[in-house]
Amino acid sequence: MEASFWHEKWERGEINFHQSEANPLLTEHFEKLNLVKDSRVFLPLCGKTRDIAWLLAGGYRVAGAELSEHAINDLFKELGLDPKISKIGNLTRYSAKDIDIFVGDIFDVSAEHLGPTNAIYDRAALVALPSDTRAQYASHLIKITGAAPQLLISYEYNQQLIDGPPFSVNEDEVKQHYGATYQVKSVESRNVAGGLKGKVASTETVWLLQKKQ
Repeated sequence: MEASFWHEKWERGEINFHQSEANPLLTEHFEKLNLVKDSRVFLPLCGKTRDIAWLLAGGYRVAGAELSEHAINDLFKELGLDPKISKIGNLTRYSAKDIDIFVGDIFDVSAEHLGPTNAIYDRAALVALPSDTRAQYASHLIKITGAAPQLLISYEYNQQLIDGPPFSVNEDEVKQHYGATYQVKSVESRNVAGGLKGKVASTETVWLLQKKQ
């Protein structure tokens, strides 16, 4: 999937995937990561998600990666923050108190850029990527975060009926990408009310990924 696809979505305001409130699956299950206050949480492909405001209000620090500069300008406006903007290689870094967002290709984000990370919250990254990119993404995420514990949300549906994003990612695939590094546990699975995009029956699953000892 080309970068232009996402840039055009944001420019045209076609952001049905954006939620106006923090995701209830985050607020219900975040405590399972057992983080202390001031821990740093990485949100890959974060957009302008309200989950960031929820995490900041809870006393956590946030790092994110996002392709669309438009989305991140909106994010900081909505947070009421005036970011410091700097260039780091191919990336643009937006920073304010307790928040660092790297704008550009997530595969350009290195462990050195990101810095210490206590946890990952993936609400819309793995499922946003086509199948031929997901293995590379998962491997990259593990590498740049030192296999930080992760709360991952996935969808499963009949992709012959509609195409993604979000794409259908089943349990076998989650374990295929992460099972060698993490203990993978489903903590909740529920039907998507009204179906995915209002068109097809789908389940939404929250996974807790904790590094194997």
